[in-house]
Amino acid sequence: MQILIAEDDPRLGPLLVDAFTEEGWTAELVADGRAAYQRALPGGLPYDALLLDWMLPQMSGVTVCRRLRDAGVTTPVLLLTARGAVDDRIEGLDAGADDYLPKPFDLGELLARLRALHRRSQREAPPVLTVGDLVVDTAARTASRGEVPIDLSVREFDILAVLVANAGRVVSRFDLFDRVWDGETDIASNVMDVHLARIRAKIDRPFGTDTITTVRGAGFRVDLP
Repeated sequence: MQILIAEDDPRLGPLLVDAFTEEGWTAELVADGRAAYQRALPGGLPYDALLLDWMLPQMSGVTVCRRLRDAGVTTPVLLLTARGAVDDRIEGLDAGADDYLPKPFDLGELLARLRALHRRSQREAPPVLTVGDLVVDTAARTASRGEVPIDLSVREFDILAVLVANAGRVVSRFDLFDRVWDGETDIASNVMDVHLARIRAKIDRPFGTDTITTVRGAGFRVDLP
């Protein structure tokens, strides 16, 4: 998962970056609302979730959220705030936030809420995913390159669907195991590499293409044409 953190607390911001990195996620930290707004606009780096502190310099988190929604940005937003009144929660949710967590918070709960937001957004992804002439139909569970159908196993299809749904972004091994195996398999094993080798042999080798890039120490990425 790729997360943008907007937090001006000099201790909390780096702590969150470290916690997310330990989860196998990629985190970018900004310290003011204007920077968060500009980073999250269409055309910039695609994020899986935005974590916005309410009380930010230059532009409040709730204002950032509202303006992003007005600009058509649908990235899930979780608001962090010390403001715990019901009216404040209503204002944040009405501004377009997907979730709300008051300070102080438990780090485990924050991670769980971000995972839930990510799962929800993935379920709402379009059923037919395309990268160039590679077509992955998540509803019919079929894949094809041009007019040529590609026969994938259940695991192979699930891995490819996650990577194609996140085309242009690095998906970590941790995230792939969490999404495809639900944490059941030892991530130190070579099972992921075996499945990816089989996927490449089916979707690329016969067509002279190279779709999945291994990013050393980070994960895997489907490159946009």
